[in-house]
Amino acid sequence: MGDSHRLASDAGQRGRVALVVLLRGVNVGGHRRFRPAVLAEHLRHLDVVNIGAAGTFVIRRPGTRAQIRAEFARRLPFDTEIIICDGREMVGWMSQRHFERASVRPDIVRFVSVLAKRPRVAPSTPMRFPSNGPWLLKILAREGRFVLGVYRRHMKVIGYLGALDRLFGVPVTTRNWNTMAAVAKALSNRRQ
Repeated sequence: MGDSHRLASDAGQRGRVALVVLLRGVNVGGHRRFRPAVLAEHLRHLDVVNIGAAGTFVIRRPGTRAQIRAEFARRLPFDTEIIICDGREMVGWMSQRHFERASVRPDIVRFVSVLAKRPRVAPSTPMRFPSNGPWLLKILAREGRFVLGVYRRHMKVIGYLGALDRLFGVPVTTRNWNTMAAVAKALSNRRQ
């Protein structure tokens, strides 16, 4: 591609919003294994930033959501839910102080669950699981497609996180707060 065409293309891209792609249920317990860094390399024409091993990517040169979904689906060796979020939407709610009152201890993990789409009906928050006895998971708030909470490091938590799909009525994927902070950093470092 010539320099003038590349500059025109880059100028046209500046107005586009970066996207965040979250793959559901990958690289967990030996199932649906793939190498995110290799996938990101295959998608370098989209200016992809790979965020860790959980299937989280920032697309800094996006096309349409349908194009992005097709690119990922074509290159993955298995079928999985591909959840796509607008980068502005994500940065907006992340700039708020959602975890101000949440304990920060080694046995507590702050998390964000992203809903595949807005639920038609959603339960009110806050919630805790189990409802009796010592809590293992707390949902603190929901903003649009984002559910924020904390959980204790315990094997039973996986079951509670898995129940979020039924609770909200849509597919859900979860990332810890550190991963989401890395996403926010990649979005803020987006080339202009």
